[in-house]
Amino acid sequence: MSDGLREAVAAIVGAQNVLEDPSDQAPYVTDWRDRYHGKARFVVRPGSAAEVAEVVKLCAAARVPMVPQGGNTGLCGGATPDKSGAAVVFRLDRMNRIREINPTAGTMIVEAGSVLADLQSAADQAGLLFPLSLGAEGSCRIGGNISTNAGGVAVLRYGPTRDLVLGLEVVLADGTIRDWMSPLRKNTTGYDLKQLFIGAEGTLGIITAAALKVFPKPRQTAVAMATLGSVADALELLGLVRSSLGDRLSSFEIMSWTQVDVVLRHIPGTTMPFGERAPWYILIEATDTLADLDLRQALETTLAEALEKKLIRDAVVPSSEAQAAALWRVRHSVSEANKRDGLGVSHDTAVPLDRQAEFARQIEARIGKAFPDAPLLMTGHIGDGNIHVIALLDKERYAEKSRFESAAAEINGIVDEVTLSLHGTISAEHGIGVTNKQRLIAGRGAADVELMRGIKRLLDPLGLMNPGKVFDLELA
Repeated sequence: MSDGLREAVAAIVGAQNVLEDPSDQAPYVTDWRDRYHGKARFVVRPGSAAEVAEVVKLCAAARVPMVPQGGNTGLCGGATPDKSGAAVVFRLDRMNRIREINPTAGTMIVEAGSVLADLQSAADQAGLLFPLSLGAEGSCRIGGNISTNAGGVAVLRYGPTRDLVLGLEVVLADGTIRDWMSPLRKNTTGYDLKQLFIGAEGTLGIITAAALKVFPKPRQTAVAMATLGSVADALELLGLVRSSLGDRLSSFEIMSWTQVDVVLRHIPGTTMPFGERAPWYILIEATDTLADLDLRQALETTLAEALEKKLIRDAVVPSSEAQAAALWRVRHSVSEANKRDGLGVSHDTAVPLDRQAEFARQIEARIGKAFPDAPLLMTGHIGDGNIHVIALLDKERYAEKSRFESAAAEINGIVDEVTLSLHGTISAEHGIGVTNKQRLIAGRGAADVELMRGIKRLLDPLGLMNPGKVFDLELA
């Protein structure tokens, strides 16, 4: 039977950019962790904001749900359509142009389908730095990063994605294009409407382009890895490094030995430079635009002081970029290694910095008691309070879906209870999507969620933009 909508969309974007065959759709209807499997009416690959707008108008007129998708690297199912087959998936990978880099203004104008690593490279070639960095940077796309307000390893110095966005171009649910691309650093003319779409996970509209901040390219970088005995020691070390290096400190990442072990076992070529294992590992990076400051020496001096105070057990400071990259490879391989090892019940919690030691202590005790056979991994951005907790369940023992879901619910309950008791958040950088939808009210409160629903009803009255994500919506 002829599909009039598909034919009309094909007339706009070209028939080759409308994917209807299930084999062609397969990469776009399953999430990266292979947890969520959906169906699509078809997948459309528009090449411009104008094409996005025209296709959205057609879908809105036909009351067809729409699911925006960047690199499909998310961890919460936020870019996967449901199983009904009713939705159209908007895959934005053709919209990958870098429109402008302006060193004087410190801005970069890019399309939403641009791969994050390509933006980093383009900025680098212009003698600049785009600091957003995360494990999936070789395949994730900036529209998805913005839609989830991605964090990454440089939040400590540069903030999350929200802090890097100056302007947005957005297609609303009725097909209207809103141009909020002004690169101004100061603008107080009423509500900053673009902010609604940062972290909205495609539920309010489709981001098609962005004006981003770029920074002077560092002239030197110093990296170190240290071993230590506790999270409390890591927090003392953070204070010492900050007092010594100040704003030069850009990354301060923590990994438990259990997490390092999973990486070493599953990712070929990864190694650690220490002869003895330790309970915890800290990866530090500092950068500076000044050429006459010996940043490596400053970091070494700070680590020597930490060793004297017995905050750390051992430390290495790489003498080459290759050695530094090898350390970072261990950190950036965490998600891939965990995916290969078992059924991970992952968390994206953040608590105030001074409560992270208590958070780790309670989590280890309570999950260890409830699931003694499940390895407990911890990794993340201790410098900004975001420690990821991953309980790995055996694939065979928990192969039955209901059994896995029951165990995951119990683990989530433990983590959420501890997190909220310490005034933290259940999602710091990965978003809500489908995975965390049932936990949102406990994490934010019913009043806040109802305010979000009100904004959704205003901007998407038909409930067509990424329905079923973040929260359920009852339409009038």
